[in-house]
Amino acid sequence: MNIRERDILRSLWKEPYENQRILAEKSGFSLGAVNRCLKNLRENGYLDGTLRLTEKSNREILAGKPKNAVILAAGFGMRMVPINMEIPKAFLEVKGELLIERLIRQLHAVGIREIYVVVGYRKERFDYLIDRFGVRLLVNPDYGTKNNLYSLKRAENYLSNTYIVPCDIWCAVNPFSACELYSWYMVGDGKDGNSMVRVNRKMELAFVPEDAEGNSMVGISYLLREDAVRLKEQMEALCCRKQGDGLFWEAALYDGGKMTVPARIVRQNQVMEINTYEQLRDLDGHSSQLQSEKLEMITEVLGVSMNDITDISALKKGMTNRSFLFSCRGSAYIMRIPGEGTERLINRREEASAYRVVGGKGICEDVVSLNPDNGYKISRFIEGARTCDPMNPAETAACMRKLRKFHRLDLRVGHEFDLFGHIDFYESLWGGSPSAYGDYRRTRERVFSLRPFIDGQVKKKALTHIDAVPDNFLLFENERGEEEIRLIDWEYAAMQDPHVDIAMFCIYALYDREQVDGLIDQYFEEGCPDKTRVKIYCYIAVCGLLWSNWCEYKRNLGVEFGEYSLWQYRYAKDYYRIVEETLGLE
Repeated sequence: MNIRERDILRSLWKEPYENQRILAEKSGFSLGAVNRCLKNLRENGYLDGTLRLTEKSNREILAGKPKNAVILAAGFGMRMVPINMEIPKAFLEVKGELLIERLIRQLHAVGIREIYVVVGYRKERFDYLIDRFGVRLLVNPDYGTKNNLYSLKRAENYLSNTYIVPCDIWCAVNPFSACELYSWYMVGDGKDGNSMVRVNRKMELAFVPEDAEGNSMVGISYLLREDAVRLKEQMEALCCRKQGDGLFWEAALYDGGKMTVPARIVRQNQVMEINTYEQLRDLDGHSSQLQSEKLEMITEVLGVSMNDITDISALKKGMTNRSFLFSCRGSAYIMRIPGEGTERLINRREEASAYRVVGGKGICEDVVSLNPDNGYKISRFIEGARTCDPMNPAETAACMRKLRKFHRLDLRVGHEFDLFGHIDFYESLWGGSPSAYGDYRRTRERVFSLRPFIDGQVKKKALTHIDAVPDNFLLFENERGEEEIRLIDWEYAAMQDPHVDIAMFCIYALYDREQVDGLIDQYFEEGCPDKTRVKIYCYIAVCGLLWSNWCEYKRNLGVEFGEYSLWQYRYAKDYYRIVEETLGLE
């Protein structure tokens, strides 16, 4: 049987044959195509003389009968800002139902009770589904660093006559059935410039040329056992490569310029993927989850209505915060939302005081509002801005000139950032747990032994950014065509030796010794005194331990920073030795 014949047989399984015209309307095929399919099905023994299903058809239907379903619900759903900062996307409410509950009920309606839900982000929220619906939870521990290919791999042992379903789908009509006769991947009949595939005449999903539109990829799929075996083999191969970390699971269906399974086409308004706040608002303007204190703050600060807030999109998740971009009445803004545990790390009132001091001096971003109670910040978006490339000498030199100009203003605030005190503070946040590093106590003693030398070299203290890392320098062209630089994110800013900012830039950029010296020389255009250079080496060791401890606290909250945390600990150890050797030579 070909795909059309299987679709006709499936239609006849659902409702007995009445006439060819009705069958054509239900299947979406032309009358001629229906006639050919019925003729072939009859000749091959799938239909009898009255166009009823035969025993051969029943065996085919039994072999393809859906056995289970896998719902992929592990990811952050970053594009759903600001909603997903509070709940996983699976729990979006649409027309009075939660997305994941509606999907489970639709699966139950066709007799599928064996349901696996792959979870990760806020996995505890899913626990009640076990009791209410009898599902099984599978945990993807890599949800924060890898894409949903790894989520599906967690369920690989259960793939056989299986529906694969993303959790962010709202289906107006039940897309599942107790009868499936072939594997498929669902696409909409509408066009999408972001889609990689389009349906060809053979109902295959072929790759589209670059810059061409394809059929919108819905994400629901059904796999028979033999196709599931091939999928598992391909997933295994992809997950062995580093490039596999960022792949969607559909990559395991690609082969030779097309998908290995044919298309199942649905009308665009029958199955809708909800990726953004605005898509939810368009689908259900009365959803209770459209109410967000973050958006309410925007309406109050800018004096607008909710409908004036458009083009909401997530920015890259930062190490401390999450931010999203939005438009309002022709202007673009960024809203910053403090990340997990930052209320214990950052004094927002001190941050607000730093912004008051630097504001209006051409140093920082244009802040529209900063709430000192919760840290929510709205600032104007700088079109065309880019962050400093720490491997570009021209850009780093420009950033060092900007930094030196800021330091020479000798600005003052009423609070200080005690480097050694913060090392102790971050350590106290571990809750009595030992460090993950076996030689931590020895490393800590060595770093603290540098304190007398540092204190003896500090000439003055002024407002210091503390987090003057490459990502916080924005370079852009102003209205006069001149390049400008803004230093953003003043959360840690306080009174300190300004040379700490040089050390912070180096350790975030993961510089080696030669690059560190090169940056110091860019800052000190007139030449850096030897003891000042050694002092900056000391700061690299101290700040390395500081941020290593910070990373250990964040790790206990479930936030991982990969090799960054390892590098910071290495800076603490390696630059202590460099200082020891240098002072020893003196």
